[in-house]
Amino acid sequence: MSVLTRDEAQTRARLIEVQRYTVELDLTRGTETFDSRTVIRFTALGEPAATVDTFVEVKPAELRSVTLDGQAIDPARLDGNRLALTGLTAGEHELRVDAAMRYSHTGEGMHRFTDPTDGETYTYTQLFMEDVQRVFAAFDQPDLKSVFELTVTAPEGWTVLANGVTEHVGGGTWRAAATPLISTYLVAVAAGPWHSVHTEHRGLPFGIHCRRSLAPFLDADADEILDVTRACYDRYHEKFEEPYPFDSYDQAFVPEFNAGAMENPGLVTFRDEFIYRSAVTETERQTRAMVIAHEMAHMWFGDLVTLRWWDDIWLNESFAEYMGFQTTAEATRFTDTWTDFGVARKSWGYDADQRPSTHPVAPDPDAVPDTASAMLNFDGISYAKGASALRQLVAWLGEKDFLAGINTHIARHKFSNATLADFIESLAHATDRDVHAWADQWLRTTGVDTLTPAVTHDAREWTLAVDRDGSRPHRIAVGVYDRDLTDTQGLVLRERYESDVPHTGTDTPRDGGRPALIVPNDQDLTYAKIRLDEVSMETALRSLSRVPDALTRAVLWNSLRDMVRDGELDGMTYLETARAHLPDETDLALVQGVLAFATTHIAGRFLTPERRAVALTTLTELCRDLIRRTEDGSHPGLRLTAVRGFIDVATRPDPLQEWLSEGTVPGGPELDPELRWRALTRLAVLGTADESAIAAELERDPSATGQEGAARCRAALPDPEAKRRAWEAMFASDDLSNYLLTATAQGFWQPEQADLVREYIPRYYEDAVAVAARRGPAIADVAGRWAFPASAVDAETLRLGEECLRGADLIPALRRKLADQLDDLARALRVREATGV
Repeated sequence: MSVLTRDEAQTRARLIEVQRYTVELDLTRGTETFDSRTVIRFTALGEPAATVDTFVEVKPAELRSVTLDGQAIDPARLDGNRLALTGLTAGEHELRVDAAMRYSHTGEGMHRFTDPTDGETYTYTQLFMEDVQRVFAAFDQPDLKSVFELTVTAPEGWTVLANGVTEHVGGGTWRAAATPLISTYLVAVAAGPWHSVHTEHRGLPFGIHCRRSLAPFLDADADEILDVTRACYDRYHEKFEEPYPFDSYDQAFVPEFNAGAMENPGLVTFRDEFIYRSAVTETERQTRAMVIAHEMAHMWFGDLVTLRWWDDIWLNESFAEYMGFQTTAEATRFTDTWTDFGVARKSWGYDADQRPSTHPVAPDPDAVPDTASAMLNFDGISYAKGASALRQLVAWLGEKDFLAGINTHIARHKFSNATLADFIESLAHATDRDVHAWADQWLRTTGVDTLTPAVTHDAREWTLAVDRDGSRPHRIAVGVYDRDLTDTQGLVLRERYESDVPHTGTDTPRDGGRPALIVPNDQDLTYAKIRLDEVSMETALRSLSRVPDALTRAVLWNSLRDMVRDGELDGMTYLETARAHLPDETDLALVQGVLAFATTHIAGRFLTPERRAVALTTLTELCRDLIRRTEDGSHPGLRLTAVRGFIDVATRPDPLQEWLSEGTVPGGPELDPELRWRALTRLAVLGTADESAIAAELERDPSATGQEGAARCRAALPDPEAKRRAWEAMFASDDLSNYLLTATAQGFWQPEQADLVREYIPRYYEDAVAVAARRGPAIADVAGRWAFPASAVDAETLRLGEECLRGADLIPALRRKLADQLDDLARALRVREATGV
């Protein structure tokens, strides 16, 4: 199949304008395919006597018929996914396409899912980038916006959702209200026997929807979800002058969804893990609220105003990422979102920006020549780094001028398309500051700056100079902390002042003796790695949990994290610091983020197998300390986090077997399905669970999540035959859905089973290439992310991978994932060498 190039898109945009799509989908034609009939009304541009040639895209199972202005076109002329339209005269035209289209089980196009709990079937679309062609014929590029009218025929008892309000007109047929001008990739349909909760807010219909088997869990959280939705809606109407531009706001929580959510106008789709079947922490609820806010921001920035080409994807994602965290903090009960961003989300950007695959937040258009290359930029740079850059911009520009520029941008380009140049010009209209220079320095460059303090002092005053290794200007806050006179381990804020890096002129001495702790980038306003001076480092290691502000503690934990990754701090020192301070930590996001890094990266990769055993013991004791601290029931989220962490690092099966047998942790919590599957997976890794135990648990929980849990457990069994079956399911067959493939891959590679799975390492590079080529980008992402032998940290795994990159014909999605995985593997080897182990 051909990918669309930027040059082709620019040419086609000059040749045609699209007025209207009329799409009829019939979902009653069986389990393999559905019918798709499309009428496209468009205009060929140019001189009256001239003709133009172009093409329309479609990926059918069967192309039955095509007519252009009433004249039949031979369906055999379809070349891959392109049907040539030649000799178009200037003026209006009508294209009709009748096709059978194939359902997907990879989360692309029209995904079909049958719920194992009750046998009910659901379908939904995910048309991002170029997958509208899997559902109906289209001129598939973001700057050919059009009106869409959809009619869907579905089985009796189903409800059909779409971008606009839908009406059941009888016979299982539903008609959606015509959309305003939107891009092809934003069209959405979700059909099935949904369980729905409806309300109205400010005259607009709101709805939330999920599978029937999840109805009790949606109902339990409906008030919270709708409260967050209403609060964000109201807050955005305070920020944006342009009102919400669509006729309804539905949020559908759908099964086996690849992303976190998708910003379809009027019908946002979310992964239905956000409907919680088991206990979750407040941080996880905060994440759901943030995603709701993120997707709603897209209604203005992404849907109303849309990128012209995919080089500006950051305009969508960075903005929504920033607005998601900021608006959640402003409008909901979750006021600490930036701490979670700092300790969990921002590291995604830092890590991506230090790999060879890094790219500017706003890449040069020539660096995004086609849709395949554009897909690779949905990463920590376009999201986390871009949001960090915008947060720095707001700190430098001021929120009033920033929002004025945003509103100018929306007013100028609503229901149309825009570029980086348009965005910067709108900001420039609102301020006297040189935003063009800021954009060149922040959006057009790669890499992470490092800020290192140098402190001089005497008895009466001290001076701070901040050295910058990098090229960007930074507006930072500097936090200055003293020892608490009433508590030798405690710290109190002396002052917090703003500073520019690089600093022009002479560094100004500040009154008072040498502070105990100086934190550059206090409050985490810029995007840079932070180092501490020697005295501050000693203070941080001794008193980190006593720093009074959670966001400051996030900056300090990130500094330690970066030092471990750069080989400047031994991983065991990080673990010992965590053991010392997490039992006193009050911010749950920090506990979760530190435990995740310690378990996955330090114990899982940066330490040798011999030191891993010591690390797991340290982490087990840490989690036990947290469990003891929460025995009084005062902090259920922290206790749940500690129990999860204890399970994940357990080296002895006895406690987990007792918990499963009793159905509870002594003192709580009860083992809900998530905890039961987590414990059983760890027992499988340790070799004390077998097929009969897995089958019994699956009988207890036959849900889709249960099916995934069973697949994960079976792949984790330390048995050659179990590994063989799991491998064949992943790579020799195409039967596994995207979620079941992910679960199987997550179970397969375990550090404790290195000898057992060693033979599969060379096979991985051959089989991953084949399955990616066969099943496409979504499965390539799974194969590269989850099926990669990340626990095999050795030179031979790296050598085989580099050989694969040089010699194999990889699709771009897998090539990018492998390049990143191999760079992470090389970093782990460097860290081991630097720390002398």
